[in-house]
Amino acid sequence: MTAILGNLLPATFFEQPDSLLWVFTAGSIVCLVLGADRVVAGGARLASTLGVSKVIIGATVVSIGTTSPEIFVSALAAIQGEPDLSLGNAVGSTICDTALVLGISCLLIRVPMDRFVMNRHGWLHLGSAALLVAVAATTALLFGGIEKAVIPRVAGIGFVVLMVPYMIYSVRWARQHPEALIATDEIPGPENGVARRHPGWAIGWNLFQCLAGLALIVAASQLLVGAISMLCARYGVPPDILAVIVVAFGTSLPELVTAIASIAKGHPEVLVGNVIGSDIMNVLLVAGVSATAVPLDVSPYFFYLHFPVMLLAVGLVRLYVWTSGNTFKRWHGVPLVGLFVTYYIVLTLVAKVPLPGLE
Repeated sequence: MTAILGNLLPATFFEQPDSLLWVFTAGSIVCLVLGADRVVAGGARLASTLGVSKVIIGATVVSIGTTSPEIFVSALAAIQGEPDLSLGNAVGSTICDTALVLGISCLLIRVPMDRFVMNRHGWLHLGSAALLVAVAATTALLFGGIEKAVIPRVAGIGFVVLMVPYMIYSVRWARQHPEALIATDEIPGPENGVARRHPGWAIGWNLFQCLAGLALIVAASQLLVGAISMLCARYGVPPDILAVIVVAFGTSLPELVTAIASIAKGHPEVLVGNVIGSDIMNVLLVAGVSATAVPLDVSPYFFYLHFPVMLLAVGLVRLYVWTSGNTFKRWHGVPLVGLFVTYYIVLTLVAKVPLPGLE
């Protein structure tokens, strides 16, 4: 698998003009969003056709599907020797999900604050972010400074192993709280009557969509990582900075689209669970799989900027839970979005990334 992911496109393919590399970047992000959408839709339909509980669909397919771009991009970056890009995507996606997606949602409506979910997954949300920082800080202390910090392979394996109890408890908690689930007719896919009349066709078609979506994600990940790596080299920009500015935002678009769709369909409570679930998976799966493939070096930028912003965003959500009633207030979105905007301004100033056409 490593060999396949690492050699889909030759390095010479990315010896293109900067403007074309930016086109590759934008196009690959669009393909990642489309691929994730097909994985989520096809997986939900397949599970529904096979009679799998909606609980399991919501707790597994949706969160993993919307996180799949981050998983493939980060794992591929680690394999191709870009650990900063890999870890930057995981941390940056957590910041985008929490500060941007949840922040915008709060500005649009009074998002319901499901205490059942927040008192369980909410603590895991904070704990997973703190665990990632703790591992990096511990290695910095052990190895003699933040310049030598690393997410070792054993930690990556540990993160992935923790996914097992997380998924088990997610399904168990969802069964205890069925009113938080998406109704059957909300799950995208062919009409239930069609699926019942032609189950074989429905299974085959939905399986094909899942595989096609995954193939699109793999190909787009290769294109995105190659283009971003070349741009980093040409502009002299640290990979983690450009990863957070471009890659993390792009791979977080499925969560943003899911949040807007949840609001439009009148199920805003779904977006909170998806944001929190995706953030937990950013640590356990995205960083975990990447570190399992290759130990991830942690640049000083993470300690000075990325980690503090991530913990502040997650901490703000916990503060809102402690001090609010049954909904997030609209003003809650102001600090979150403000944090995100400020963070990106600082990143841009640090990176000094020239925009296409303005070099």
